[in-house]
Amino acid sequence: MDARNIGLRNIEVADTKICSIDGENGKLIYRGYDILDLVNHSTYEETAYLLLFGELPTTDQLKDFNRRLIEARGIPEPVIKNLRNRPKRAHPMDILQSCVPELADYDLNIEDASKEAHIRRAITLIAKIPAIVSAWNRIRSGHHVLDPLEKVSHAANFLYMLRGIEPSTEEAKVMDICLILHAEHSFNASTFAAREIASTRAHLYASIGGAIGALSGELHGGANVQVMKMLLEIGDPANADRWVANRLQSGGRIMGMGHAVYRTTDPRADILARLSARICREKNNKWYEITRRIEEATKKWMVENKHQGIYPNVDLYSASVYYSMGIPIDLNTPIFATSRIAGWSAHVIEEKFAEAAPKPALYRPKAVYVGKYCGPMGCEYTPISSRSK
Repeated sequence: MDARNIGLRNIEVADTKICSIDGENGKLIYRGYDILDLVNHSTYEETAYLLLFGELPTTDQLKDFNRRLIEARGIPEPVIKNLRNRPKRAHPMDILQSCVPELADYDLNIEDASKEAHIRRAITLIAKIPAIVSAWNRIRSGHHVLDPLEKVSHAANFLYMLRGIEPSTEEAKVMDICLILHAEHSFNASTFAAREIASTRAHLYASIGGAIGALSGELHGGANVQVMKMLLEIGDPANADRWVANRLQSGGRIMGMGHAVYRTTDPRADILARLSARICREKNNKWYEITRRIEEATKKWMVENKHQGIYPNVDLYSASVYYSMGIPIDLNTPIFATSRIAGWSAHVIEEKFAEAAPKPALYRPKAVYVGKYCGPMGCEYTPISSRSK
């Protein structure tokens, strides 16, 4: 097998109108709009609308979309009851992955397979996933679950339900930008998982449950957790250069550096670096400075040892941003899901209701068998009583 194609690298499996990535030039486009423009001028709610509907909303359309999100923020009481019965040691991603399919039980029109029904379900999940993440964090910490606020943004309400205090304007804006940046990224592992499941005609809840499972791995959504553990281990900016050199010389990886698609700096990393610098300065902590030193030390080591250039990805600076806002480390990946649900839902809907021919079909890739071979007729079965020890 061509090494470039391992992990389906460079294999085009479908068309999409949702997202474009220019890995050579570091460009990320949502539905035709540059991520930099969305960060500077949009909100997460408007960006989610864009991903779902394909166009930026009018004032009235956004107002109605916000209303629907606010109305869907609550969690069914039986789901909360089930959360209270879960072991407190349960990982938040396992909790989230199990809760999303459970929401299908409360969809009274689950048999409705129309596009409109899928959009309704997408709005439900965009609203409820942050509520589930917040509820679990409060339950495992021995606090009561908070009712959502009705007159604040999606980002501000999430921080309130998570921490129990209304966030500052600055914190709400930082979280809003983080949600925009993580909302979509074309055919990454979790998005492809969602589309593959959707191709079987499974419902949206099942597709998103699978996407959450794919996101949970440390090579995907779990990478920013590993970044923060790295920052805590280094502890001081003065230790960064030696730590990085030791890790790379021993064949280890620097989490948050390098990307499967980008051959230059991930545009999201540039934005997050600025956010990290701002919030770490406000909180008077060292996490941005350590992260910056890690980036510089890694690039320097790669040049000195004649390796291909490496650049930061979205995970490198997001870790320090969340930690500086008092968010537990193991919630970094659930926050990723809180944002990416908009992109996942858009892809599931596109997979199910593609306008262009050919119509959506069940994904069924081919594998090259390299296992045991006993000739064209196969291996002869030996009864267990006759097999040698």
